[in-house]
Amino acid sequence: MVPPAAAATPTARGALPPPVASALARAGLPESAVGAVIQEVDGREPLHALNADTPFNPASTIKLLTTFAALEILGPAHTWRTELLSSAEQRGDVLDGDLALRGSGDPRLTHEQLWLMLRTLRARGIRDIRGDLLLDRGAFAIDIRDAGAFDGEPSRPYNTPPDALLVNFRALMLRLMPDPVRSAIVVTLEPALPQATLTAAVRADPGIDCANPFAKLGVDVQGGASSARITVSGAFPPGCGERIRPVSVLSHREFVGGLFRQLWRELGGSFGGEVRDGATPLGARALSAHTSAALSELVRDVNKWSNNVMAQQVYLALGSQGAGAPATWAKSERAIAEWARARRLSLQGLVLENGSGLSRSERISPRALADLLLAAWRSPVMPELVSSLPLVATDGTMRRRLAGSPVAGQAHIKTGSLNDVRAIAGYVLDARGRRSVVVMIVNHPKAQAAQPAFDALLAWAHQRP
Repeated sequence: MVPPAAAATPTARGALPPPVASALARAGLPESAVGAVIQEVDGREPLHALNADTPFNPASTIKLLTTFAALEILGPAHTWRTELLSSAEQRGDVLDGDLALRGSGDPRLTHEQLWLMLRTLRARGIRDIRGDLLLDRGAFAIDIRDAGAFDGEPSRPYNTPPDALLVNFRALMLRLMPDPVRSAIVVTLEPALPQATLTAAVRADPGIDCANPFAKLGVDVQGGASSARITVSGAFPPGCGERIRPVSVLSHREFVGGLFRQLWRELGGSFGGEVRDGATPLGARALSAHTSAALSELVRDVNKWSNNVMAQQVYLALGSQGAGAPATWAKSERAIAEWARARRLSLQGLVLENGSGLSRSERISPRALADLLLAAWRSPVMPELVSSLPLVATDGTMRRRLAGSPVAGQAHIKTGSLNDVRAIAGYVLDARGRRSVVVMIVNHPKAQAAQPAFDALLAWAHQRP
């Protein structure tokens, strides 16, 4: 990645605190590749700023924009509804026609929740479905993105494309279970869909560090949208207990269809029809439904664990709130722009693609990101947003950072990471009870070496004079 600024442009009381500048120099990172802003939440000007108005790729720190806008536009109590509907007549235990499964873009619909919906259907006395299963995914009208286009890793769950009927993040779980009796590692696939076959030969290796138990594990996925072959090889540490490694395979239609068939069969139901995309018939009645958790709860998953798929689902919801369904990327971009204008946020240098940071084209300036955090601090939804950010040395993506240091537990920080990009943004409480917004973004081929500089920034913000 080419550094976005040709030369460093310091502002405020100094470009960077000396410990941060020294850490960058030791890492071989030029200040021209760094953007930063440090400002007290009630301050009129930054304490320090560097390249503050230069657009940078922010990686996952752009989720702060998506989630703050969503909390204000949709409201913290916003929910998504998934329904099973039919216009067919029920005769005894037979549903004599099609069943529709209609999604609205729930960011966190699990296969357990789908099971509960089907259990309700069985409780209505329905056993035999004589028609087809219609997957109503019409709440989104977006281009189908190649899951491998971003980094050539289509089976990684973070690359799963958004969908109006997203179930279980379209992920299968590889469960690795040490068997001490046989000194072996047992691998299973959950849910065990017929479209996905598993071959596993994993040896026990006690020399592997539990901090990175998958270091010597190989997962190869072959196949396409309709079927997949998963081969697991290599080694796994037997002393680390059971672990789960998710893989994303199959198309949305195949995944949901296969899961429906399996769960319905386990519930004692029968289904001989086809699974196909289709609109819910007019006049169809709701037979079962699931309402998602509130947005205020879901943003915690988005920000604490930097969930790209959920962030894109939330981003798309913004587009259908004012402009109406179906949601599109363009509608969401317009919704963000209108919200920012109403809030008098300039968001200088903003370029949006999907609102998650899983993008090579998204851009925002450090000052715009800092202004966003300052506005959020004065917003009624501030508690919901701040509590969704990782707490240093405690949880989320910051759980292993700065443990035992004075700043541990004193800062809520969103992280961002891509090849050639590292970023942090959030709030730091200092030793005298003053709270500051901190933003720092590095765009450089050696960006991965910037962690000591980020740690120095957080330490300085907590212990500053």
